[in-house]
Amino acid sequence: MQLSGVFGPEGEWPDQDLIALSLEFDAGLVEAAYRSGVFPMPLPESGWPDAMGWWSPLHRGILPLDDLRITRSLRKSAGRYEVTADRAFAEVIARCADPRRPSGWIDGRIVEVYTELHRHGLAHSVEAWTPSGDLAGGLYGVALGGLFAGESMFHDPALGRDASKVALLGLARVLDDGVEGRLLDVQWVTDPLESLGAVEVDRVDYLRLLSEALDLPAPDWSVLTAG
Repeated sequence: MQLSGVFGPEGEWPDQDLIALSLEFDAGLVEAAYRSGVFPMPLPESGWPDAMGWWSPLHRGILPLDDLRITRSLRKSAGRYEVTADRAFAEVIARCADPRRPSGWIDGRIVEVYTELHRHGLAHSVEAWTPSGDLAGGLYGVALGGLFAGESMFHDPALGRDASKVALLGLARVLDDGVEGRLLDVQWVTDPLESLGAVEVDRVDYLRLLSEALDLPAPDWSVLTAG
C-alpha cells in the first residue's frame, strides 16, 4: 500500500535518503510527514542553514519487538533504574540537544515543535532514573497509532552507559502489548541499535508496515509510571 501526503507519492521521491527541503516547519507539517513515512532533520552544514531537510531513508532502521536482544548484563543494568514515561520530556529533549554531543543536530526549531507535539500527546519521552532520583538516560519520539518513531536518546556517562538502552527497553514494554503490527522506527541502524536487534528494511517495505501501523490503536503509556 502506498502512502501519499504533503510530499507526494513515494514513487516520485528522489532515489536517496533526503527527499525534500522546506523553509516551512511546524507541528502540523511534522505530523503529516510522519504519517507519510518522512521525518525532519536540519542541514546546518549544507549551505542551507534556514532550510529543514526531510528524510525517508532508502534503507530504514526498525527494531522488531519480537526479536529484541537483551543481554544478561543489560537485564542486570535494567534493575538499577526506575523507568518512566513523560515525566521529564523537556529535560530529555534538552539533554539530547546538548551541543557538546558529537554530531548534534537538534536545534531550537526541533525543540519547539516537538515540545508542541508533546503537549498534544503526539510525542513522548521515556526516562531512566537512578535510585537517588537523577536522570541517567532517556529517549523521545513521535507516537501515531501503532507507530513510535524514535528521534534521539542520551545517557549520562557518569551515571551509567546502559541507561539509554534501559529506557529503550521500557519503550518496548509499552509497545509490546500483544497488538500485532506495532512499528518501532529508529531511522538508521547504528551499532548500539544493531546490538539490540535493529534491522534495515527497504523504503517500500517500511511504508507498507507504516500504513498498517497507523491504523492500530495507541498503546497504553500508563504501563510506565508517569509520575
